[in-house]
Amino acid sequence: MDQNQIKEAAELLYEAGRSLKPIEPLTEKYPDMTIDDAYQVQLINVKRKVEEGARVVGKKIGLTSRAMQNMLGVHEPDYGHLLDSMIGEEEVPIKLSRLLQPKVEAEIAFILKDELKGPGVTLSKVLQATEGVMPAFEVIDSRVKDWKIKIQDTVADNASSALVILGSRMVPVNDINLKYVGLVLEKNGRIIDTAAGAAVLGHPALAVAWLANKLAQYGISLKPGEIILSGSLTKAYEITGNDIFTATFGGLGQVKAIFEE
Repeated sequence: MDQNQIKEAAELLYEAGRSLKPIEPLTEKYPDMTIDDAYQVQLINVKRKVEEGARVVGKKIGLTSRAMQNMLGVHEPDYGHLLDSMIGEEEVPIKLSRLLQPKVEAEIAFILKDELKGPGVTLSKVLQATEGVMPAFEVIDSRVKDWKIKIQDTVADNASSALVILGSRMVPVNDINLKYVGLVLEKNGRIIDTAAGAAVLGHPALAVAWLANKLAQYGISLKPGEIILSGSLTKAYEITGNDIFTATFGGLGQVKAIFEE
């Protein structure tokens, strides 16, 4: 893609988010779009939102399960940016009218105390640089109609991100083995899934290490204080109405997300 096409694609996604009217896949309009092109599109819209007053507060990692990677025909995760305008509160209902076609994912959030700069970031370095971990929900959403996405579509769309809800408790990483953390995910009081931390690349900290090393290619580091969402432990679940989702992590605590029409 040339720079005019990249800017045009960014504008299409920006307008879809503003108007809440999803668009056809960018990969249909721009069949030659590469993943690098898609990250350029993502960065244009992140920069635009920052210029409008938003602040980058972290990153999210997606496609951390082999099943999702195989579905999109890729061999590594992707990432997007978290803005302060995307942070929700546990007890404050989220209006579905502000979203297009949302789904929810239960994740472990890392809160950094030190900078992480690749290459060469390892699992142990991630743990050393982490202030603590928190239970979290990520609300993913797609500006692409009917979630008809390829990897380039989701990357361009800021990794299909929308909102983040953090739990109320932060646990030091020394107090818990994240590989074996259990998850019970409930929707409206009914258990819909269970999982363990190992579902995320074998260990959630490995996802954060991947991100730090990936960003090194662009001269970007992970900063102290940033929130890093390490990836979903289960598949994403659709939000269908006035729903309450609860994720309980062994040793980490609980996070709740409330949605209303």
